Amino acid sequence: MTLYIQAIAIIYKIMNDGRPYSYVLERLKTARLRPTRQRLALAKLLLETDDRHVTAEQLHCEASSAGIKVSLATVYNTLHQFTKADLLREVVVESGRAYFDTNTSEHHHIFNQDTGELCDIPDETISVLVLPDAPEGTKIDRVEIIVRVKSLR
Repeated sequence: MTLYIQAIAIIYKIMNDGRPYSYVLERLKTARLRPTRQRLALAKLLLETDDRHVTAEQLHCEASSAGIKVSLATVYNTLHQFTKADLLREVVVESGRAYFDTNTSEHHHIFNQDTGELCDIPDETISVLVLPDAPEGTKIDRVEIIVRVKSLR
């Protein structure tokens, strides 16, 4: 039995929900990531739902609740591999605090500093009139805006 088939069989046993993994398998294959047991399980949790923002700690808790045995270090490594492969976007809201966004299209965010909630803002609702020139030998890749809000107390 190949490693690929073994990984699928293990995931079915762990998740035991009977849904096929064809979508996440195809996404991993397209991203040129080997479908390990951990990658398949975490990709299923992340990519088979609506777009959302998740921290490594939140995903680790979700995985544990689903019966997936995976270390927090593996969750971090996998999230960074998915980000490098353009399956996710990393949104750093402050030093040492990052969310991983399943919506990889161009858009911005509102970050509630009181609750820690991160919400999408469609790209077309933000207007940036003037951007600085990029340093010589570079080009602007993208512009990301995080609007920080807090309660009026």
